[in-house]
Amino acid sequence: MYDPSREIVTGRGNLSFTSVNLPRLAIEANHDLDKFFDSLDNIMNLAIDQLKHRFEIQCQKKVRNFPFLMGQGIWMDSENLAPDDSVAEVLKHGTLSVGFIGLAETLKSLIGEHHGESERARELGLEIIGRMRKRLDKEAQDTGLNFSLLATPAEGLSGRFVRMDKKRYGIIPGVTDREYYTNSFHVPVYYPISAFEKIQIEAPYHALTNAGHISYVELDGDPLKNLSAFEKVIRCMKESGIGYGSINHPVDRDPVCGYTGIINDVCPQCGRPEKDHNRIGFERIRRITGYLVGTLDRFNDAKRSEVEDRVKHNV
Repeated sequence: MYDPSREIVTGRGNLSFTSVNLPRLAIEANHDLDKFFDSLDNIMNLAIDQLKHRFEIQCQKKVRNFPFLMGQGIWMDSENLAPDDSVAEVLKHGTLSVGFIGLAETLKSLIGEHHGESERARELGLEIIGRMRKRLDKEAQDTGLNFSLLATPAEGLSGRFVRMDKKRYGIIPGVTDREYYTNSFHVPVYYPISAFEKIQIEAPYHALTNAGHISYVELDGDPLKNLSAFEKVIRCMKESGIGYGSINHPVDRDPVCGYTGIINDVCPQCGRPEKDHNRIGFERIRRITGYLVGTLDRFNDAKRSEVEDRVKHNV
């Protein structure tokens, strides 16, 4: 049950989450902020009702339906249950989360600027996400369940939502004109901005998104060659209130000679072009949301497009 005295990480998990397509609400509001917030309130109520319905179905299960999680005492308080007991008293320790995607496109649609571009947009962005968090906090207090706000990482959803909206509303500059919506509260990947400014803009959202979040900066080159700059970025994250931060930088490997570092078209150690030696390519590790993958062909079309759009953040 919602209980601040038992705020521990172990013994709980996320039961379900539903993500809100914020840009669609903004498009339909047509620059009317009052209409947008009314729509946001309605969609939040719908998402909460959906999560409650899922929770009721999950609570009908017995311990024996989850022999590892419940039978082995993994979840908080599950050690006190017998095989045929309901898991309801254990599942109440889990979280029920509402997520969101595309804050940048939402702001662009509402006022013509995203939060990387103006202080006005930054204030509105925090007002939007703060309103979502306030609604979930109230639901947690009223129900005794752990309702929380998620900065949805959106591996597949970023492309799906924009495809649907592009078909319905057409091409809207700064909103539906790319192959993806920007993840959660992030400043758009294509927007030129310093690492420190990006961190400071995104950090306040970490305190609001208590179900999970990530912020990252893109650096060019090998961080080992500029450790002082690397340390400055880490310290800025810590001092700004970033809960989960990442520094993305190229990590390449030549599987033929074993060289690891930054490789362009030719390996700096053995001198072979990438397409030589029976066309064995270089391994290129890149981050897609929270995951590190070796080749871009593992990304979906939306994420591949996003990676191509990413700019480096200077320090």
